Amino acid sequence: MNRTKTTVAAGEQELKSVYAIRRAVFVQEQGVSEEEEYDEHEESSDHVLVYYDGQPVGTGRLRVLDSKAKLERVCILPEYRKYGLGREVMTALEEAARSKGLSHAKLHAQTHARDFYTKLGYEQVSEEFMEADIPHVAMVKPL
Repeated sequence: MNRTKTTVAAGEQELKSVYAIRRAVFVQEQGVSEEEEYDEHEESSDHVLVYYDGQPVGTGRLRVLDSKAKLERVCILPEYRKYGLGREVMTALEEAARSKGLSHAKLHAQTHARDFYTKLGYEQVSEEFMEADIPHVAMVKPL
């Protein structure tokens, strides 16, 4: 039995789940302000939602920026981080980007997650910088 399902969030209930997961991870766990976490790009972005045993437990966001896929807000609830769901979110985001005709992806990785993205084929292209008071690096990948 497949315990996971990944989908592009559609409808108010799925978007509420997206925002609740991001609130739990970025606002409550990591201390990012709600003003920084939720921005003017929410409605124009595609949001991916991953379910585990029917429960929404992870998400990520895709927006188009400079003809590239900008992958953002990738997170998994802490108790589900051992199941490879981050990889599922990234695969779904990359597939969504390809379906829009985009051939390159970029992201700002928290430095503690750099190795995760490197294993997925992303290459670091910047020095470390601060975003929401958290160290990040810019990374890119051809799709």
